[in-house]
Parts: sequence; structure tokens; C-alpha cells
Amino acid sequence: MELGLPGEDYPLRVEVRRWLAADPAPTGRRLAEAGLVAPHWPSPWGRSADPVDQLVIDEELRRAGVHRPFNPIGVGWAGPTLLQAGTDAQKDRWLWPMLAGEELWCQLFSEPEAGSDLASLTTTAERRGGDWVVSGQKVWTSFAHVASHGILLARTDPGVPAHRGISYFVCPMDAPGVEVRPLVDMTGAHAFNQVSLDEVRIPADHLVGAEGGGWSLARVTLGNERVSLSGEGALWGNGPTAQDLVAAARAGGGVRDPVLRRRLVDAWCEGEVLRCLRLRTVQARLEGRPPGPEASVRKALSDAHGQRLMALGRDLAGPAGTVADGSAWAGGFLYSPALTIGGGTAEVQRNIIAERVLGLPREGHG
Repeated sequence: MELGLPGEDYPLRVEVRRWLAADPAPTGRRLAEAGLVAPHWPSPWGRSADPVDQLVIDEELRRAGVHRPFNPIGVGWAGPTLLQAGTDAQKDRWLWPMLAGEELWCQLFSEPEAGSDLASLTTTAERRGGDWVVSGQKVWTSFAHVASHGILLARTDPGVPAHRGISYFVCPMDAPGVEVRPLVDMTGAHAFNQVSLDEVRIPADHLVGAEGGGWSLARVTLGNERVSLSGEGALWGNGPTAQDLVAAARAGGGVRDPVLRRRLVDAWCEGEVLRCLRLRTVQARLEGRPPGPEASVRKALSDAHGQRLMALGRDLAGPAGTVADGSAWAGGFLYSPALTIGGGTAEVQRNIIAERVLGLPREGHG
């Protein structure tokens, strides 16, 4: 598998390098207008860049020390869904400030009684005149306390089978009736929230796609989420990798304990398997093949790997690894239990793999 990037004289590399030289500290809006925030998106928001060109742009941005605006749920999950099913007016209204980082987004999917079994959600949306009136509860909503908009799933027709009665909305987070309460996790950080929706009026033109078509759009969103959450870093694409841990152990003089050394070797091997799976995904895109259930394979493997890696980092750090401020690995260890839950539990990923990769019958039907 040959995935070497084009050299210094590659036209796109030269173009981006010149652009960055002329604007070395671009705003989020300038990056968005240049198609550099989500270059794989179609024009005018991106460049319809293939995977190689995306990697070239990423490399040039890193070289220049330029960071894209922070908006992971907007650009990573909401944006692709709006591109697929949004109206022209919806795209014009929401995509530019989303790319520029001027409006942060959150995801209002999970509920206290409908997490992994998302189709059993009970939040309702009722059409009243020119608005949809929404009531219900959402939970584990990352960045809801600072988001201006949320992608929302609500049941619009309780009289049909569960998957067919769900619709997909954009919810203004400052609308009357939206209440956000913080959920502080055991690392001491506050990213998660519980959101109450009490007779929240959402304009009719905030419905994305067809009424009752929300489940198919949710699958688009979740597919992008699972790609995002199975990136190279061990904490949902962020944070350290197995290679980083090996480098840290080497810099510290190596590992003498044979059990820890074996665990370190196993972690490095797992990291290499995941790296190769990532390259296979890139190769599929280069060949024009759309991403498929391999996103669930990568997420199922990477989540368990991340938990093992963070536990190993804690153990290698010794006593400091159990103190939140004493080791860079301690916070990761405390956070790692969430890895096999967020973005679809490990059990959900295995069901997807069983049905869509192995061809096994659906649970309860065979």
C-alpha cells in the first residue's frame, strides 16, 4: 500500500504555501472562504479534495502552525448531514459560520432512557402553525453550554414503527424553553450536559430533510461520528498514541518489568493494526469507494485499545499515574471508560459488524 504524499513542487502544496505566506495568521472565516477548513466538502464551502489533497493541506497547515477553528460536531457531523439533505437556504445560513467557528454546534440525540437504543427516543415534536413544538430530555450533550445550535432528533409521528416516526431538526440553543445543566465527569472537566426541552418552538424551516426521515439522516451523522471518534489518537482521535507511549518509555530509560514490557509491545502492535486500518480507509477513498461498516470496526478496536493504553500509561508512570495532576496519563485513564460508550457502545458496533460485514441475522430474527 503506497500512500506517499506528493513532493514540494506539487501544485496544491505550492498554492497553499503561498496563500499561508501571504496570510500567516488567518481568521476562521478566511480559512473557510479559502476552502481549507473542510477541503473535502464541495464548492463553495470546500475544494472537493480527494484524500491525498486533504493530507497535503493538513501537512501545510501544520507546517505553518495554523489551526482550524474548533467545531468538531458542527464540521464533523452536522455539516455533512446538511450538505446531503439541507436546502440551499439552510446551507447558506449555517455552513459558513459553522466552518468559520463563529457558531459552535452540539448534538441532541441521546436521552436518559434512549442511549444506545436511539430509536426508542421519546422527545416529541408537534407541528403548531409555523413552528414545531419540542419537549423532552437529552443527555451527554457535548458543548451544549456554549453551542449556538444543536442537531436534534425528535419523534414527530408516534403512530408508526419507531425508525419511521423520527425527524431531524436544527435547534437554536438560545430558544425559550431550552435549559442546559452541566455534567462534570470524574476528570473534573465539564464538556457534557443534560438538556431539557420544554415546549421549545423551532421554526418549520429548521426541519432537515423530510418529515419522518430523521433516522436515515441520523445514520449519516453517526457514520461520520464513528469515523471522527476512531482517529489516530487513543482518546477518540485525540490525545497520545501507542507510539507516543513507547517513545516516552524509551526516553525514560526503557521498561525492565517483563509484564509491563509485554503489555507495551502488545499496545504498540495494536496501534500499528489501527494505523493500517486507517490507511486502508484512505486507500478506499482514493479508489472512489465510499466508507462502509469499517468505521464500526475501527471504533470497536480503537476504543478498547485506548482503555488498555491509558491503563498502561498510568502503570508505567508509577504513583504519579494515580494523581490527576501528577501524570499526563492520569486524566486519560480517568476519561477512558467513556470510550466504549460514546458514539455508539461497543455492543452496538459489534452488532453492526455482525450484520453488515459477516452477514449474520439481525438480533432477535434468527
